[in-house]
Amino acid sequence: MGKVAIITGGGQGIGKAIAKKFLENGISVVIAEIDEEAGKETEEEYSILGNIKFIKTDVSKEEDVINMVEETAKSFGKINYLINNAGISINKPISELTLEEWNRVLGVNLTGTFLCSKYVYPYMKKEGGVIINIASTRAFMSEPNTEAYSASKGGIYALTHALAISLGPEIRVNCISPGWIETSEWKKKSLRRKPELTELDHKQHPAGRVGKPEDIASLVLFLISDEAGFITGANFIVDGGMTRKMIYL
Repeated sequence: MGKVAIITGGGQGIGKAIAKKFLENGISVVIAEIDEEAGKETEEEYSILGNIKFIKTDVSKEEDVINMVEETAKSFGKINYLINNAGISINKPISELTLEEWNRVLGVNLTGTFLCSKYVYPYMKKEGGVIINIASTRAFMSEPNTEAYSASKGGIYALTHALAISLGPEIRVNCISPGWIETSEWKKKSLRRKPELTELDHKQHPAGRVGKPEDIASLVLFLISDEAGFITGANFIVDGGMTRKMIYL
């Protein structure tokens, strides 16, 4: 049996691109996904690429995470990689943002990352492994009305270096902070559409274009490899240079 990876939120978007990249490189994949429609679609679509299993999971719920991790270990015998990718956003003025909404965003994005890391650890430490957390450039810069999302992604950034110190040297832990990644074509079929991007959308990026899910998947594949064996506790900003760009009105 080759390597085995859990990808949370792997039914759509960046997570789906990572799943495809892993399967193409001989890695078995478990999609831990709350959206049953998306999870089943991706499982069926990618079954020709390799071993893939969808497990319905709300990563904010401890019992769901425990079940998902145990089912993965039972099905595949081991866990080598965890990609904490599941995330949601509820963007509205702070005066309108309810405590329930705040807690839901932090529960999925930040607590989910903690829970999945906690429960894969006993399986992963046996032969070593890698955890990759997907944060956001919103951990370092903001648009209005993104308090819950930004706070959750900033927490993921900090949690990453804490985990790297606590779980090393058996487990390496790194973080990727994407900028604008266009995921329209990576949605489930009922939501999938062609991107509607303008020339300005692309040209405002120093790299000359908006990002693609494949940009993140390629970096994830490198970071789990032995070639990245001296990298842990690090954050990688993948945003086409936008956070390095001065903007004056």
